[in-house]
Amino acid sequence: MPRIMLALGAAPLALFPLAAHAEEEALPAGAILVVGQTEKAISIEPRGLSVSLGEEQFEGVNAQNVEDLMKYAPDFFVRKRYAGDSNGVPGFRGTHSTQSARTLVMVDGFTVSNFLGNSFGFAPKWGVVGPGEVAQFDIVYGPYSARYAGNSMGGIVNITTRSPERTEAFATVQGLAQSYDQFGTDETYRGYSAEAGFGFRQKDGPWSVRMSGRRFRNDGHPQGFYGLARSTSTAPATEVTGAVFDPKQGQSFAPGSAGRPIFAAQSLAAITQDQAKLRVGYDGASGVTGKLLVAYWHNLDSQTKPDCYLRDASGDAVCEGLVSFEGQTYNASGAKWSRTVRDELLVGLRIGAPLSDAVHVQANVSTYQILRSDGFASNGYATGASNGAGTLARHGPTYWWTGELALTADLGDAELAAGGSANLYATYATNYSLDHWRSDEGRAISTRTFGKTRNLAAWAELRAPLDAVTLTLGARVEDWRAFDGGIGTVVAEEPVFDGYDNRHGTALQPKASLEWAIDPDTSLQLSLAKATRFPTVGELFQGSLDENGMLDGESFDPGLKPERSTDANLLLAHDFGSFKLTGSVFWQRVKDTIFSFTGFNAQGFRTSNYKNIDVTRQYGIELIAEARDVIVPGLDIDANAAWIDSVTVRNDGAPEAEGVQFPRIPRWRVNGTVRYRVAEPVMVAIGMRYASRPNTDLPGLQRGDTFGYTSELFALDARINWVVTGQLRVSAGVDNITNDRAWVYHPFPQRSFQLEAGWKL
Repeated sequence: MPRIMLALGAAPLALFPLAAHAEEEALPAGAILVVGQTEKAISIEPRGLSVSLGEEQFEGVNAQNVEDLMKYAPDFFVRKRYAGDSNGVPGFRGTHSTQSARTLVMVDGFTVSNFLGNSFGFAPKWGVVGPGEVAQFDIVYGPYSARYAGNSMGGIVNITTRSPERTEAFATVQGLAQSYDQFGTDETYRGYSAEAGFGFRQKDGPWSVRMSGRRFRNDGHPQGFYGLARSTSTAPATEVTGAVFDPKQGQSFAPGSAGRPIFAAQSLAAITQDQAKLRVGYDGASGVTGKLLVAYWHNLDSQTKPDCYLRDASGDAVCEGLVSFEGQTYNASGAKWSRTVRDELLVGLRIGAPLSDAVHVQANVSTYQILRSDGFASNGYATGASNGAGTLARHGPTYWWTGELALTADLGDAELAAGGSANLYATYATNYSLDHWRSDEGRAISTRTFGKTRNLAAWAELRAPLDAVTLTLGARVEDWRAFDGGIGTVVAEEPVFDGYDNRHGTALQPKASLEWAIDPDTSLQLSLAKATRFPTVGELFQGSLDENGMLDGESFDPGLKPERSTDANLLLAHDFGSFKLTGSVFWQRVKDTIFSFTGFNAQGFRTSNYKNIDVTRQYGIELIAEARDVIVPGLDIDANAAWIDSVTVRNDGAPEAEGVQFPRIPRWRVNGTVRYRVAEPVMVAIGMRYASRPNTDLPGLQRGDTFGYTSELFALDARINWVVTGQLRVSAGVDNITNDRAWVYHPFPQRSFQLEAGWKL
């Protein structure tokens, strides 16, 4: 309670009535409601709550990775466990932080959402962009525009990268450090990044080019901890010391393991990322525009240093085997070594042209190719150390293609937009057993899964101003198909494959929005929508095999239904000059929510896999305040608070979850930043992030503040920027000043420091 009161107390700081600045430009009549910086137009259609973040906001953020730039956005969250985490799933409002398929993320309008699955392992590909090359972050909450797929059920994010305005160059270096102390681990983890590039724009011509590259290297803290399992074996056991009991285990350390002593921490995550990008632009005098984006991302995640707490009589580390601790016999197992290598490529092309003074056409096509994705792991600690047996999870060919064609027409007082889109997602994943876990030589197939989905869509939107009221009506039709899905293995040295039935579905998704300019300073917007999110490749094709190598019908739901939502959002904004206040009320009801949980499947068997929840519902209230030059010139405050009620209404597969707050959705979220320009070259910023403790599981029985749970989060951050010269900038920052120990099953970072220097020409 003290923390939530402190967090809520920060929001009113931005609510000063600053009438002295009322002479500043007021909100124009009929303006679309967009929270945040307004120097540049928002890059995605702003229906419902829409937030635009630019340099003004970025200046006050310690950004180790690009997704950090959104960390103070209203009612928004990215599941980032450490710097360099490639499993950072965004969560909007009442969207679970592993429901990755409910968010559409784009870079310069090209899709980087990984709709091959719907979990923490299918996060957007944030790594194709470095924080130093972002010009603008735009966020739209909910599926209120017909232009975007049903995957926008949670929301939409578009990252706009910088376009060179002249011949220019830049370089940025960072140093990172985190002191981490948890259970038996007490270490300082360090990292760095170096980013550089140059840009060119023709002085009297249409062409521009920007090239950049980034190297990122960081050691992230351990993401898991291993508990000793009680053993009844009478075999000789090694006498050990050093195991640690968790004082906050509450209901359980993990399901069924209350009070287990912790004997090891998972290896630190040694992350190395290399990124290269080419952006070519064309802005012709005739109105013809073009953009080519090529981005390459290499990611190495090496986890080869499990932190073993146990010591034998000689003081040597014990990480595996039968042990005796405090008079009890246990089995120590689970600590493994692993190495994951990925090479990925994004290529996108966009062309736009006027067909007449009133009609404009735009087309784009993009592909994301996972050129390599190899996950090597040992079968245990000893085999890891000795390069013994292990496994390999290899993806390929794995990719997606997207294409869009849009036409806009100025009809005088009205505007008509229409278009079509298509996408194809494909995956081919093979698991191998290895004699030596570091190499794929002599590999033997264990299982193989594969499948594809494609979606064709047509949409139209009519925007018509009616005096002080502007009405937007739209509709989207999607035609979805899942095909070429199957699973296989080797039985008696013979390959055995079983296929999935093809699936087909269609959806009509109507949209409507009404904007009312009540007066020059006050606007009201009501947005309504229906959206359909079809199953992903991973949700459909994740079945397992029985002992005969045939598809196990109990392990998956072959009739998995699409999610269908009904949404509403009411916005009211008033501009007081240098102070703007926005209130938002939202409501969403989803039929057949796709979620992985333990419950009864369609055949009446109790399983743990993806199933449909009959009905979920969420509603909430958001308050957002933006204040400039508060009390003294140069003091700016952005603050927001949200209250969310998100529950399972009906779930025949797990009735015990009905009426319970949906997991990982806090009742309260409060974010805010205070930025003060002490002098013209120096700016200091304080940031705050708060989320109340949610449920960890669907029935709401697991609530705790330790490993295995989702906990309360309270973090205070600070940053100072000093513009030394017109070309040189230095900054220093600290995140989580109070060293709050928060968990999202895995541990969040503890107190972290960052030093940065930037140069530009």
